[in-house]
Amino acid sequence: MVSSFAIKAITAFLSASAVSAQQIGKEQSETHPKMTWKRCTGKGGNSCTNVNGEVVIDANWRWLHVKGGYANCYEGNKWNATACPSNAACTKNCEIEGADYSGTYGITAGSNALTLKFVTKGQHSTNIGSRLYLMKDTNNYEMFKLVGNEFTFDVDVSQLPCGLNGALYFVSMPQKGNGIPGAKYGTGYCDAQCARDLKYVDGEANSEGWNESSNDQNAGVGKKGACCAEMDIWEANSISTALTPHSCAPEGYSVCLETNCGGTYSEDRYAGYCDANGCDFNPYRVGVKDYYGKGKTVDTSKPMTVVTQFLGSGSDLTEIKRFYVQNGKVFAQPEPQIEGMTGNSITQEWCNTQKNVFQEKDYPFNDHGGMASMGRGMNLGMVLVMSLWDDHYANMLWLDSSYPTEGDLDKPGVARGECDIGSGVPADVESKSPNSQVKFSNIKFGPIGSTFAQPAGT
Repeated sequence: MVSSFAIKAITAFLSASAVSAQQIGKEQSETHPKMTWKRCTGKGGNSCTNVNGEVVIDANWRWLHVKGGYANCYEGNKWNATACPSNAACTKNCEIEGADYSGTYGITAGSNALTLKFVTKGQHSTNIGSRLYLMKDTNNYEMFKLVGNEFTFDVDVSQLPCGLNGALYFVSMPQKGNGIPGAKYGTGYCDAQCARDLKYVDGEANSEGWNESSNDQNAGVGKKGACCAEMDIWEANSISTALTPHSCAPEGYSVCLETNCGGTYSEDRYAGYCDANGCDFNPYRVGVKDYYGKGKTVDTSKPMTVVTQFLGSGSDLTEIKRFYVQNGKVFAQPEPQIEGMTGNSITQEWCNTQKNVFQEKDYPFNDHGGMASMGRGMNLGMVLVMSLWDDHYANMLWLDSSYPTEGDLDKPGVARGECDIGSGVPADVESKSPNSQVKFSNIKFGPIGSTFAQPAGT
């Protein structure tokens, strides 16, 4: 992520012998921004206590350089072939650095809030987006068991146009990350796309067979991917939002190879053992076009409180419910306005109905265990992720436009938002909306009914 001096000859000491840990550099110390949140126990949000947390940026965003020097191990979307002739050599020869959160990445945290800026022009680089994790302490991620509980936060998406996604979600990644340097440096990410754009997977470099992206100057795809269950509480901009569980078998962290990965980064999206699509609830997609957006029932020109409830116990997840609170009013998720769909919460029955009504040929949510799998993933403990990103694969049209783009708009499920099918091209979004940002704040977590005043009968 940081430009450096011209690469000089790197001598034979850069050997290919196996190592068991990523190397840590000394050029930039790692100090996590502090962020408080609340753990609740009583009813109506009145019995909550502050928890002193902190956040860490994902390892993928960090500067990697040759051990003891300044030559980049990864520059643009390419690996240094001399330092990285193999994964083992790359892991030994390259060092990962700490982060300048505000100066390099446009990340500011204060009290109970976190603001992520989209494009940040630093001294040595231009940064696009970010992904952060909530931590329990310096070396451990905070782990949430969601079943039987609710998760509440405030969010401002008023500055997020078509093509951007200010996301808050959970994944079943390891509490301590992967090996050394572990969670302190934001390692161990996994998701239901079986992410193959990771520079390190399971504590080792992912440089072998790396293919540079054709339309992203900072990214590429390696042979290895990292898979796990994913609960997308909030994928949203000012136009559309989606609440989406993604099943996975196994639910916890696992490594896949090339064609076995499936998901966004593979030619066969359905070849892996995780659900790349999800059982989503997007109000616009179920025919309620006046519910979410600027000037609508839930007005995205203003901050809002988002409440998500996970009914059940242990690993038995039975229902996912959503409420919004704005201007003192509570709004439940709307009833679908598409023939054949009923219910305003996600259950296994609701997902089965969605498959049939949307005429989905492939429905991997059910194929990989459905709600039962999602419950097991939650029971492992999940890490909270907060991110801001643009989409080099589908221009975010799956969230805020018509998708697939050639789909018949009269077919249920195709229309997902008001954005034009030509919108969301990353180069356009980055040049025209660089100052876009999302702000997450006032996080609360506790048993059902403990984080906000729920109206009777809802």
